[in-house]
Amino acid sequence: MIRLVLFDIDGTLIRTGGAGVKAFGRAFEMEFQIPDGTAQIRFAGRTDTGLVREMFTQHGVKPTPENFRRFFDAYVFWLDHMLRHSAGGVIPGVWEFVQGLRARPQAPAIGLLTGNIRLGAEIKLRHFEIWEVFQTGAFADDHEERNQIAAIARHRGSRLLNDELRGDEILVIGDTPLDIQCARAIGARTLAVATGNTTAEELEVHRPDWLVDDLSKTIAGKVCL
Repeated sequence: MIRLVLFDIDGTLIRTGGAGVKAFGRAFEMEFQIPDGTAQIRFAGRTDTGLVREMFTQHGVKPTPENFRRFFDAYVFWLDHMLRHSAGGVIPGVWEFVQGLRARPQAPAIGLLTGNIRLGAEIKLRHFEIWEVFQTGAFADDHEERNQIAAIARHRGSRLLNDELRGDEILVIGDTPLDIQCARAIGARTLAVATGNTTAEELEVHRPDWLVDDLSKTIAGKVCL
């Protein structure tokens, strides 16, 4: 029985019309006077802290705690601004899936497993009025490596439920191969959704437990739990 469901955010729960990437670029330019700092960066499935470290390395900025703080202070300001001027929304099927989870006789805990920093995640999800769904989570300011973020999410879920969770009692839902990979790192089951930039065919190569075009194609009570 699945007792904890962990969602990725971007491309899984919501689309932001590129607000996050735009905010990254603007923050880097404003704080370090380097335009187009995101041009060579691949964002899908990555952690915010890992992305910033890569940008610092590419452009000769020292990866000091002070520079990370400067970047993220600017980033959350610009993220809020960009969201107000970008198209986006909750991805079809998400609300129905969440309602299906909540309606179960033994409803699982619902949390986040994301490469976003916590404040960035909250800004995005509050903007689309879905933040309050989540009872727990782990974020890029917990650890730079996604597999370690998964381990922290498992630990926090266990603490929330006051019981040590086995890997097969956790379901990770995400839209990239890195979501599948980090789920496997904690022994969790995986539901891959082709709602991001990775096609169903590309996701299938990584052999998730379940694969759907979007969450409207599945029923929480019958397919996964």
